[in-house]
Amino acid sequence: MICLSGDLHPMSLGTGNQHHCDITEIQVARRYLDMLAAAKVKVTFFITGRAMAEEWADLDPICRHPLVEVAGHTYTCFTPELPHRVWNKLTGNYNGPGWYQRWDIARTLRIAEKRCGQRIVSWRNHMYMHGPQTEACLAACGVGICSDGVKRASTGPERHPTGVYNFPLNVMPDHEHLYHAERTPEWVEQWVKRRNWSDDYGSDSYYVEEWTDRVLDELRRHEAEGILSNMLIHPITLYLCDRLKSFERILEYLASCDTVHMRDVLQSATNKEGNKHA
Repeated sequence: MICLSGDLHPMSLGTGNQHHCDITEIQVARRYLDMLAAAKVKVTFFITGRAMAEEWADLDPICRHPLVEVAGHTYTCFTPELPHRVWNKLTGNYNGPGWYQRWDIARTLRIAEKRCGQRIVSWRNHMYMHGPQTEACLAACGVGICSDGVKRASTGPERHPTGVYNFPLNVMPDHEHLYHAERTPEWVEQWVKRRNWSDDYGSDSYYVEEWTDRVLDELRRHEAEGILSNMLIHPITLYLCDRLKSFERILEYLASCDTVHMRDVLQSATNKEGNKHA
């Protein structure tokens, strides 16, 4: 079983991917969704509140598609950056004070409900920025599951004392491990050294063909071992790599498996917890 997700941002964020793309990030996501729809594969899109506010005409058909779960991805992606950097230096928490996080979550939930009539229960912070107050803030706003971070050995969601479930990615992410856009081998080498960066898959990046082979091997192993795969694809990242050609290989495999939304993962975990105490 596979939980496929994607993160969607507004063009006003001005990411490197967006600067290198010939169409908007949301327009890429619509093309990507057409491919998923043809294969009948479900996806959870973690969408920023600002994208819903600024690019609703393009987002509307995405959010209303029956194969899509709309999930939260902060309102402004922690912008402007300076206050977050200062708060991180003072407290070691990039996300900001609890009142700010609750305000940002609630603001995102409100616009999602207003625009597409869906109550968000799934969440991923931008850049996986997970702070000590994340679960408490999500719980206060009625969000039930959070998919921050990367944990290669994860086999499913784990319940936090607040009642919120954490389910990190357990399949190699795309953006941080792919050469694309400005992320040339030279750029990546310098960036890794400057930030001393790595995640649970190390610090290496790959060309899209090798990355695709690695992801497919991992998905097949998880299926063989009965592990729920939690994988992230940024549509714009795979589009910039090779116009989604390599994703066609991944999609062929996804179509042969059961795919679920993140809210389904939450419901299953909640049911198991209830049966445990019954």
